[in-house]
Amino acid sequence: MQLLPASRRSFLKSLAMTGAAGLLPSSARSLLLQENLSGPVTTGQHESLRIAVTPLEIAPNRIVSVATYNGGFPGPLLRFKEGRPVTVDVVNDTEAPELLHWHGQAVPVEVDGAAEEGSPFIAPHSSRRIVFTPRPAGFRFYHTHVRAGADLSAGQYSGLVGPVYIEPAHDQGSYDREVFLTLKEFEPSFSRGGDMDMDFLSPATVVPELKQRGEAAMNASLAKGMPHGFEVGYASFTINGRMLGHGEPVRVKRGERVLFHILNGSATEIRSLALPGHLFRVVALDGNPVPVPASVPVLWLGTAERISAIVEMNHPGVWIMGDLADDDRHHGMGIVVEYAGQSGRPQWIAPPKARWSYARFANPEAAAAAPDETIEMTFVKENAADAGFNRWTINGVAYPDAQMMAAPSHRLKQGSRYRIRMHNQSDDIHPVHLHRHSFELTRYGGQSMSGLMKDVVMLGGYQEAEIDFVADNPGMTLFHCHQQLHMDFGFMTLFDYA
Repeated sequence: MQLLPASRRSFLKSLAMTGAAGLLPSSARSLLLQENLSGPVTTGQHESLRIAVTPLEIAPNRIVSVATYNGGFPGPLLRFKEGRPVTVDVVNDTEAPELLHWHGQAVPVEVDGAAEEGSPFIAPHSSRRIVFTPRPAGFRFYHTHVRAGADLSAGQYSGLVGPVYIEPAHDQGSYDREVFLTLKEFEPSFSRGGDMDMDFLSPATVVPELKQRGEAAMNASLAKGMPHGFEVGYASFTINGRMLGHGEPVRVKRGERVLFHILNGSATEIRSLALPGHLFRVVALDGNPVPVPASVPVLWLGTAERISAIVEMNHPGVWIMGDLADDDRHHGMGIVVEYAGQSGRPQWIAPPKARWSYARFANPEAAAAAPDETIEMTFVKENAADAGFNRWTINGVAYPDAQMMAAPSHRLKQGSRYRIRMHNQSDDIHPVHLHRHSFELTRYGGQSMSGLMKDVVMLGGYQEAEIDFVADNPGMTLFHCHQQLHMDFGFMTLFDYA
């Protein structure tokens, strides 16, 4: 293709960055599309993703209209080889600028898909060619990274979520086959307040000072006549885009060992999952093999967390694998597991009560490596402070809603090891996420541990935790709560490398 004159190329690039390409005539949009896809294709794998608003039939005669990848939910499973370059062409066939984030991968900022780091938007009716080398191995995913604010059709309220599996050098244990499950709610709406169940976390060590300050601030707000801040609820719940009983069952045979890769693709919800009469042997969290594989009756996943677990099929029947919350399960959050030769109505039996402990999968010893620097972070909720929405601050600062790239809060030195000591001065659970790096969970609820590598961790209300990471991927690095409402209303900050 003949290169565009520099001035015209710059003009089109500026339109792509601002999201104004949709205002161009079709001939100019086509030229922009061609320019964005005219870069070299690697000799490795080549994939294409098209973003478009699509009607999804999540149950018979129950149709939702949401943005999707390639016309379905979840987006197509992308299987990559670690260290082998890939080319992905992303076409945005919607009326809004979009971003595609490669969650959990150690990629450069221009590829990562976060505008706060400097990744470019994909303009309406435009496209972008992305070339990168997938790493590390394991279960990752891709999703939109657009801030939705009060728009419940944008961000991860939409259907823009898809799984990625980067083939590891070694298998994660002996199993017969894999099954990928993406948990997701649809038809969101706003409500006021609401309590979040935190009884499942262990250790559940509440820090009295954090609770006292958090409750005092909330009581003062309510005393002034402020309502509780907006929360989001949902009418429909799905696994792999279908409500319970309306999709294909997971068909198994007695004696099989099935490796389930489970992704919580929710915008805001913490999810649980149980299969009556069976145990999950957790072998990886967020795609990273755990130091201590362990069997549990119930899985818990914060938003964006992933669990890989082997289930031995040794209890024949027709079962419901579903959420512990009866209301959510009755509204679709489940999938049927059907043994060969078995028939009848799918059965649900509530499992025995069990707490979720990250420590169960970690080494009990403290981390061997000491940090070069410790970064203290306190998370605070300002009730209904932003047009009825809760405002969130990190060390007293809310990320500006009108600014993509804010000044970094910390400058990192390449190669150094950093410890983030987190203090949650709110009663909400925060699934905190660090971009472009994996971190080691080194302390949780007062309990030291080591060896457990993640990219999202749930921090309980009025609790503390510590995570360590090595600054080994230079560039702007976003840290935020993966709960869409929290992220959109201030719960973000940026690191940069000196």
